[in-house]
Amino acid sequence: MAKHEECVKPVERSGRLTAVLALATLISAFGSSFQYGYNVAVINSPSPYMQRFYNTTYLERYDRPMEENLLTLLWSLSVSMYPLGGLFGSLMVAPLVNKLGRKGTLLFNNIFSIVPAVMMGVSEVAKSYEIIIVSRFIVGICAGLSSNVVPMYLGELSPKNLRGALGIIPQLFITIGILSAQVLGIRNILGNSTGWTLMLGLTGIPAVIELLLLPFFPESPRYMLIQRGDEKSAKKALQRLRGSDNVDAELWEMRLEDQSEKAEGRLSVLTLLSQRSLRWQLVSIVVMNMGQQLSGVNAIYYYADSIYATAGVKQNDIQYVTVGTGAVNVFMTIAAVFIVEATGRRLLLLCGFGICCGACVLLTVALYFQSVTWMPYVSIACVIIYVIGHAIGPSPIPYVVTTEMFRQSARPAAFMVAGSVHWLSNFTVGLVFPFMERGLGSYSFIIFSFICLVTLIYILLVVPETKGKTFLEICQMFAKRNKVEIKLGDGDLPLKEMMPQLNTFPTTVPFC
Repeated sequence: MAKHEECVKPVERSGRLTAVLALATLISAFGSSFQYGYNVAVINSPSPYMQRFYNTTYLERYDRPMEENLLTLLWSLSVSMYPLGGLFGSLMVAPLVNKLGRKGTLLFNNIFSIVPAVMMGVSEVAKSYEIIIVSRFIVGICAGLSSNVVPMYLGELSPKNLRGALGIIPQLFITIGILSAQVLGIRNILGNSTGWTLMLGLTGIPAVIELLLLPFFPESPRYMLIQRGDEKSAKKALQRLRGSDNVDAELWEMRLEDQSEKAEGRLSVLTLLSQRSLRWQLVSIVVMNMGQQLSGVNAIYYYADSIYATAGVKQNDIQYVTVGTGAVNVFMTIAAVFIVEATGRRLLLLCGFGICCGACVLLTVALYFQSVTWMPYVSIACVIIYVIGHAIGPSPIPYVVTTEMFRQSARPAAFMVAGSVHWLSNFTVGLVFPFMERGLGSYSFIIFSFICLVTLIYILLVVPETKGKTFLEICQMFAKRNKVEIKLGDGDLPLKEMMPQLNTFPTTVPFC
């Protein structure tokens, strides 16, 4: 049997980073993921000038200044509409990627960037703060789609030995987007009374670049073969991506996955939730995405300015320290790109959540004893250590693992669930943390450390290492935990027993 299996399967070579694959990765990540990060941070620095604009506009309309409570409400809406739009964008993932494809969805998604960019750019001229609030919701839809579709697209373009590294590239561009917004938000650049509208409108530039360049690159071969049944186009795209005509091994693995999926049928979100064979994969992506957002990363950034101020950093210099923290985030995410294939996904997740847990505990202690002369510097160190921990594991890896844990037909629905949990958790932290901070003060970070610890324990006990495995092999690993067998649709034979029958595929692969 083993001899026959070796005979059936074509020899597989390690994939390499070709020019087509590298450019497709960079263009899609810059055009889409960059905007997610950019719009997270873009309104932080110019917020005083934007609120002044809100007040001035209201005064011109109604001949009276805006009440403080109304201003707070409008500003809260300006901030919270973004993650709310992200939630709506996540709910659109499955229908769009199944209908338009991965690349097609990214191209369509640029509408949700270019339109709000123009709207925000003219908001001051139009004297309308309502335009900004609506635009934040629309650009949130763009972020919700891109945060899920780019990792899916790159995960399906990549050979399995590069899937982890390329899967982190979207997160790298998110951190670069945050850093770019922080740099442009410096008072002497665009974070001032005359530059803030231009700063908001710049988000449309990456979208225009992607709209012009991405059409020249391939659609996901897996989408074309498994979901569209277009093997000819899939093979052509795969040959372009690999820079070689010899792609039989990957096509063989795709056909094997396709045959397996035909036994189970195509999955919607509702069937995904009820599918026993995907139970632990689904629980795992929910736990990891909740852990990613509820671990306190947004609260750390929220608290950072007051920590720096307490440590004696001058008010005007805090913006430069913030940029420095953003640079550390980018640097550590770059490090994760290079080490993920050596260390694996699981170890980076465990180390990342462990570092974040420890940093939150130490930060609580440091904030409590802030009156001690040297303790504020410990607080700054804790913030930086936390950012390092989050950048190597909790931030980038859940996207990679979500791609790897599900096969082709289940993947869009899985990303829809993961994205919804991600953005709902993001929205919840933004909504709840100010009240936590008011009621608990520095003890808020004990709650975050507990969430990090619970997530770490779950990963340790449940989540397997997926490095270097095909999507079908990962599915088999989870099949044992789910207490099911992966079948290929020809009777009730399990996967290994079906191997000799696979030479019935209509294929150009040289079977024995």
